[in-house]
Amino acid sequence: MIKNIAVLGSGTMGSGIALLFAEHGFKVALYEPAGRTFPSLDARIHFYNDLEKAVANADLIVEAVPEQLEIKREVFRQLAEIISDRAIVASNTSTISLQTLAENLPFSDRIVITHFFNPANLIPLVEIVTLPTTSPQIGNELTALLIHCGKTPVVLNRDVPGFVANRLQAALIREALYLVENGIADPGQIDTVVKEGLGLRWAFKGPFEIADLGGLDVWAKVTGHLFPELSTNTLAPESLLTKVADGELGVKSGYGYYRYEDPSSTAEKMKNSIDQLVSFKKRIEEV
Repeated sequence: MIKNIAVLGSGTMGSGIALLFAEHGFKVALYEPAGRTFPSLDARIHFYNDLEKAVANADLIVEAVPEQLEIKREVFRQLAEIISDRAIVASNTSTISLQTLAENLPFSDRIVITHFFNPANLIPLVEIVTLPTTSPQIGNELTALLIHCGKTPVVLNRDVPGFVANRLQAALIREALYLVENGIADPGQIDTVVKEGLGLRWAFKGPFEIADLGGLDVWAKVTGHLFPELSTNTLAPESLLTKVADGELGVKSGYGYYRYEDPSSTAEKMKNSIDQLVSFKKRIEEV
């Protein structure tokens, strides 16, 4: 049974995951090598800059360090020398396959992916990825834990880079960037189309439900007509790479596709909007 949880990394995702578990009554050790602390998060979160002390009593260790394979592998290498033989290790990677993460690890039968979404304590979905060698009990334990914390876990049938949600997001942003680069619409127009059209439906129905509602005969024609016209770019778009090279990173730098005079306020407003939408969606589903 999972009682004690360690979260490795106190960035946006790590602090959100730690807060989620703390809010649901778990003792959380939050590891940050730089020694930063966030005392306002929750009294049940204890901060450590010593990895061994942070994971000493952990039944579940959630890795939420930067999305770089070398950094994650170094953390796993250190964990291999200090964790107990009962501890489950869960990576919050958003793109790297579990097979790649588990390669040459002595605890490869106990490592899984739990892919949370930002803000981690608000968005219900968590994607769970296991390997054929993973004990079913681990998947069951994690599913039960996440449901207890108010999450909606989805256990994927098999391991694939990017899982489900990010592959769908990547497909959408690829086409959105194609439309911008070809002068068909600007970012503001595309965001309006998604917010005022697609996004409203997707908050309550998934793509297959929408296809059923519209008629599969209709969608057979739509896909037949449009698929040959869609972007098939297999590289990061040049326009996106240019913005990154120029330091235009979005909210975190104050400028991306839009300008942000108060980045922290922008992020807080988004969190509040998501919180209200999730609450509204739950009320609707209960009717």
